[in-house]
Amino acid sequence: MNGILEGIKVLDFGRWIAGPYCAHILASFGADVIRVERPKGEDDRFLMPVTAHGEGAQYLQCNGGKRCLSLAMTSAEGREVMRRMIAQADVVIANYSPSALKHFGLDYDTLKAIKPDIILTTATAYGTEGPMSEKIGFDGVGQAVSGAIYLTGEPGKPTRAATAPIDFSTSLSLAYGTLAAIIGKMRNGEGSHVQASLVGTSLNITNQILMEEATGFRHREPTGNRSPMSSPSDIFRARDGWFIMQVIGQKVFVRWCKLIGRPDLLEDPRFASDDTRGEHGEELSAIMQAWCADKHRDECIQILSDANIGCGPVLSPQEVMGNSLGLRDTFMSDVPFPDSYPVPIVPPPARLSQGSVALSRPPLLGEHSEEILADYGFSPDEIEALKSSAII
Repeated sequence: MNGILEGIKVLDFGRWIAGPYCAHILASFGADVIRVERPKGEDDRFLMPVTAHGEGAQYLQCNGGKRCLSLAMTSAEGREVMRRMIAQADVVIANYSPSALKHFGLDYDTLKAIKPDIILTTATAYGTEGPMSEKIGFDGVGQAVSGAIYLTGEPGKPTRAATAPIDFSTSLSLAYGTLAAIIGKMRNGEGSHVQASLVGTSLNITNQILMEEATGFRHREPTGNRSPMSSPSDIFRARDGWFIMQVIGQKVFVRWCKLIGRPDLLEDPRFASDDTRGEHGEELSAIMQAWCADKHRDECIQILSDANIGCGPVLSPQEVMGNSLGLRDTFMSDVPFPDSYPVPIVPPPARLSQGSVALSRPPLLGEHSEEILADYGFSPDEIEALKSSAII
């Protein structure tokens, strides 16, 4: 494969989303990414199974374009294999706590002793400092401790996001940090430790709300689907379905008022700015709901779109996969997988006009073990000995 990162060697010890998806992004730009996992497979390979071999949807999304080495990493022989491969790698990716990194010999000091210019990319739950640094956590923990879950849903019913926005946002941060470290290494020959945390990512996302709280300007409470920062910005029910509309900015508000035949709202001091409209959004949402109640969803969307007002249907997964709005054809590729139906995979969001590579399937467990070790300089006899000892 050709790509902007061709020739960059990456060892991926990541699990679940934050580490693996970062590595997947690097693979999509041409890096040679090796997923290293235990001979029996890691738990994240089998979550939400959708293939004949048991691979899960999350694994398929986060591991395309990689090769897989199955390795008994805690054995003495496995540690030696890791050491020899690290000595030739450019980037190592792992999402473990600081103590677990040391346990597996993947902490930065250990890696630098093997290869001084190595780039280590790590994700943790709470970062590497502070009283919570050794605690584990997943996406939902990041949402919870940052204030995001408290502010989502209805009052008295805190609600988490159905997807994993914190995991994937952390992956994107790790990816651009790793790319910056690669550029730095090309310029000065030095490696780096790239770090991100789920909680740090989530606090970054809620930072503007935390600023309001800290400065005393505003104390936010949950408002359901209605935005507290502008209005009308809510999810509305038409005759045959739901849609979202977001009126943000004075020009858009003026267009909306004219559209629904309520220019009088422009003279109401409660609706003079986005802030005040957000504070009195319940009334504006009620006005909008009355306007759309007897209309079809697609009719509402067409009228709003023609007026250049941001909106869109609330689609079910079934509707998305039925190619509503052309989303499946535009954003997904059906990728063949052994003994299974092709799986629709969405490539990483950033694309280049040159240097990108075609999306390829994730690897089977240990699919490339012998090939990888040969590429990293292991002799046929050494590979056979590792197989005989069940190290690979």
